[in-house]
Amino acid sequence: MAATRFSTTLLDVLDEVEYRRVPFRDQFDPVYRLRYEAYRREGFIAPNASSTVYDEHDQAPNVYCYGVYISGQLASSIRFHHVTPEQRVSPSRVVFPETLGRMLDEGTTYIDPSRFTADHEMTLAYPALPFLTLRIVAMASEHFGVDYCVSSVRTEHAAFYRRVFNSERLPGVGYYPGIDFPMHLYAAKLSEMRDYVATRFPFFMSTAEERQTMFIDAPEGVKLGTVRPTARAAQEDESELPKVT
Repeated sequence: MAATRFSTTLLDVLDEVEYRRVPFRDQFDPVYRLRYEAYRREGFIAPNASSTVYDEHDQAPNVYCYGVYISGQLASSIRFHHVTPEQRVSPSRVVFPETLGRMLDEGTTYIDPSRFTADHEMTLAYPALPFLTLRIVAMASEHFGVDYCVSSVRTEHAAFYRRVFNSERLPGVGYYPGIDFPMHLYAAKLSEMRDYVATRFPFFMSTAEERQTMFIDAPEGVKLGTVRPTARAAQEDESELPKVT
């Protein structure tokens, strides 16, 4: 697989990256303070005494929240929900209840990422930070074998999801409670997305071992460790390579 200069650069940065899952019982973790600082900087929220941001979706049984560290420094965070007809908690379903409710009634499953936030200085130092962060979402889509990865996004962010994940817009415009800008719903079909992404952006690739470690549920009281990306190893594993058509 021929690597572009961009992909090679991202692979080099990945060598310094670690991922860490943050359960809600650690709601005073720096990840929740990072959200607060990012939203305060954008003027999305009012100050609060705890200097953290979380909501009822952070307490759902199907939520997964992560911090992304570069050279040991917290750079960004993201959460996602693994949504099934049996477990329907999903921030995007609040915004697009009819579209996603109908899909769930038809048996569809999906990953719903949200709360992507980044440290301001790290964003300047690493302009490709969204790729490093959304790699978690790509891994989750493959690990859980869902039908779609959906994204509720602002208009100005839509081109990124079309370009990177080959996402297509679904009907409707919605508003998340407390946020006054319109959002559009995009969906990437896993059967089409996986190889498309791996071919164009091989740093999104991962081994089955990394995915298993990333999404395992630890027993109560057991602190989860960090996980290092395995994109380089995945490129050497024939079972992980995209199918050439």
